[in-house]
Amino acid sequence: MLGPSAHVDHFTRDNLPPPETWPDFLLAGFDYPERLNAAVELTDRMVERGFGDHTALIGQGRMRTYKELADWTNRLARSLVEDLGLQPGNRVLIRSANTPAMVACWLAAVKAGGVVVNTLPDLRSEDLTTIIDKAEVKLALCDTRLMDALVTAAKTSRFLKTVIGFDGTANFDAELDRLALNKPVLFDPVETGRDDVALIAFSTGATGAPRASMHFHRDLLAIADGYGKEVLSLTDSDVVAGTPPLAFTFGLGGLLILPLRFGAAAVLIEEASPADLVGEIKIYGATMVLAAPSVYQSILDLKTSPSDLATLRLAVSAGEALPASTFETWSTQTGIPILDGIGGTEMLHIFISNRVGDAAAGFEGRPVGGYEARIVDDAMRDKPPGEIGHLAVRGPTGCRYLADPRQTDFVRDGWNVTGDMFLQDGEGRFRFVARADDMIVANGEAIAAPEVETALNTHSTVAESAVVGVPDRAGGELVKAFIVLAPGEFGSAAGVKRLQDHVKETLSPAKVPRSIRFVEALPKTATGKIRRFLLKSEVQT
Repeated sequence: MLGPSAHVDHFTRDNLPPPETWPDFLLAGFDYPERLNAAVELTDRMVERGFGDHTALIGQGRMRTYKELADWTNRLARSLVEDLGLQPGNRVLIRSANTPAMVACWLAAVKAGGVVVNTLPDLRSEDLTTIIDKAEVKLALCDTRLMDALVTAAKTSRFLKTVIGFDGTANFDAELDRLALNKPVLFDPVETGRDDVALIAFSTGATGAPRASMHFHRDLLAIADGYGKEVLSLTDSDVVAGTPPLAFTFGLGGLLILPLRFGAAAVLIEEASPADLVGEIKIYGATMVLAAPSVYQSILDLKTSPSDLATLRLAVSAGEALPASTFETWSTQTGIPILDGIGGTEMLHIFISNRVGDAAAGFEGRPVGGYEARIVDDAMRDKPPGEIGHLAVRGPTGCRYLADPRQTDFVRDGWNVTGDMFLQDGEGRFRFVARADDMIVANGEAIAAPEVETALNTHSTVAESAVVGVPDRAGGELVKAFIVLAPGEFGSAAGVKRLQDHVKETLSPAKVPRSIRFVEALPKTATGKIRRFLLKSEVQT
């Protein structure tokens, strides 16, 4: 039974999946009042608790305190309501890179009862149109430097009526900024319900058509009160930096919700190359960093001085499985604990993680407090330790797709079946094997594409690789590899043979790629995930 709602636009509640298709939500220990506004809890409530003079955001050459952030977001919220007609429940699309202005707009929209739809700055107008139409977005807030594609999408949209720009730099020189400039710093926030939708998060589309996951106000706080408190031990003395886009839930949680929940400071980097990230860590004394595995490997490849990372107490890796080699090299060379974890758009944030003092190379760890996880077969029966199966999880967050029949694919028997193949060892630790759709069956043997890729990537001529299964005329599949060569290397028949022989040294014959193609680049999502379905479709056309 859902609690009371403050939404006058009932679109999100009307388009929740049928209750019988929801996962089981485990809410013990995550008790919130019926009326809850997550943005208020992260700003005004923090000021009330005495954090007003603490630094909240660092970015664009400025530091902003919690009091400044609360005032800024209250002015913006007033503008959204008084000048732009935002009503509780309306969807608000935000298009921006990682900037303090983006954070302020997000918080303001949530304070005003809006349902935020975050989007990446590099999406094309066609991509934006898909999102706008799916969420029936009426209002969009956009960094003025990124307006073109959004304006193009708005011209043909049945839903999007207003696109207004904000200044993503520190100049406050755009239409929304000017509207907010003379507003009072006091705002009566909408008393949203804890079960009101606050966020519609779209998947990256790594496996095809994007899915839209709806998350409540209580979900946003639960990821901080669970993972942020138990695993990261965040405090008001922390300074958190990182590269994941705020448009994705790993970034939204790690660089906005989690630090603000605990009075910490978030460092926002608009163009976060590995070198830029190291520089920001050193300048601002970051104590925690969040990034994808490739970023950590790049930092190692830069021969970064340990003194540049001296203030770090913790590194968090997510988005892809952290290679054991990167874990071991990082740990040895820096001495900084690195915690791999798995999360997802449907689950909002990380739900299985290593811990400080309990981290093993090649493993994602154990369930975060409040979550339960199992390894199951196709019939949802438990698999014994050491056997590969589907990962099923449940906890305080879970999948609620926006009007999508795929809800019943993701949720089975009350469990979120994530689409990941995992195994659990005898000590209860979980290890990622492959995405379910990246498993290849060749000669009757189940092969995980990442395992073959890992073997290929250890060859000196390989920069990166992607492996897919292609139909075998004799039945089953064949292993096909796409290879991006290292600088100065050239593809040849002899090179194919060398790579096949290299894989044979460590893997069984069935796992050796029967076909190898050299390519300039691999198709990827904005977060760096390989879009293998595009490679498969290319082979089959």
